[in-house]
Amino acid sequence: MPVVMARGSRREGLSRRRNRDRHGRGLRGPLYPATLPAARSRAERFDALVIEALEPIEARWRTELTQLDVAVDDVPDVQGTEEDVVEDGNVPLARLVPATVDRQGLPTRARIVLYRRPLEARAKDGADLSDLVHDVLVEQVANYLGLDPDVVDGE
Repeated sequence: MPVVMARGSRREGLSRRRNRDRHGRGLRGPLYPATLPAARSRAERFDALVIEALEPIEARWRTELTQLDVAVDDVPDVQGTEEDVVEDGNVPLARLVPATVDRQGLPTRARIVLYRRPLEARAKDGADLSDLVHDVLVEQVANYLGLDPDVVDGE
């Protein structure tokens, strides 16, 4: 039974063309060298922003925050929200997950989860996003420590 090929393609040329795009120009390479800031993705830039916002808080409260992790997630879970969620309207911006014991009986660490997409959606520009991330982190650390946010921020 004959094999029908589209537009004059040949079966023997198939293995040669696997590493090329359909126009035969080769695979696209990176637009920027990895050493330039423009080569980082939005998620990588956001992670760097969170680390930058966390540094002054961690420098001041290092001993109290040894059992706390900070994580970034793209969007919040669809499940119900809890009282420890910082919200803007009905969309959570961050969540404090308290330390618990897992199914094997091992303790888990407390964790602050920041939601990248809702935070980026509320910021007007990079400086506004930096301030918003800082404010949300301060509020979540204050909830974790049981202190007022102004005390945690050092005001």
